[in-house]
Amino acid sequence: MPKATVAAIITPEDGTPDLILLTKRSVRPFQGHWCLPGGHIDDYETAQDAVVREVMEETGLRFTRPIFLAFFDEIFPEHNFHAVALAFYGRGTGAPELMPDEVEEIAWFTLDEALAMPLAFNHLQILQRYAEHRAL
Repeated sequence: MPKATVAAIITPEDGTPDLILLTKRSVRPFQGHWCLPGGHIDDYETAQDAVVREVMEETGLRFTRPIFLAFFDEIFPEHNFHAVALAFYGRGTGAPELMPDEVEEIAWFTLDEALAMPLAFNHLQILQRYAEHRAL
């Protein structure tokens, strides 16, 4: 049975749309890979509450008004991983703070830089959709 997850495309609070925050995973699967902040939706939690919570837990940022972008199938049999990721975008407020339990590094990248990176899960696909959405 697939799990439900969330992923956050976070831009700075000053509104710079071409910068996004990525985290480097310190846990499996995809340990050591850059990705969008996010994670599993807890029992009886809404997707919107989950993305706000996950962003706070992984980055220390407040993500108060996430906007839904799209859903993405994430099927990786080699990692015994099957999820449906709900992607959101919006501004993060506060200063990013490294949360070492799940994240080994955190950094801002331009959207073009992030699109050129080998990202974990299907996060490259999510960023490609975000770039298309922004171009409309």
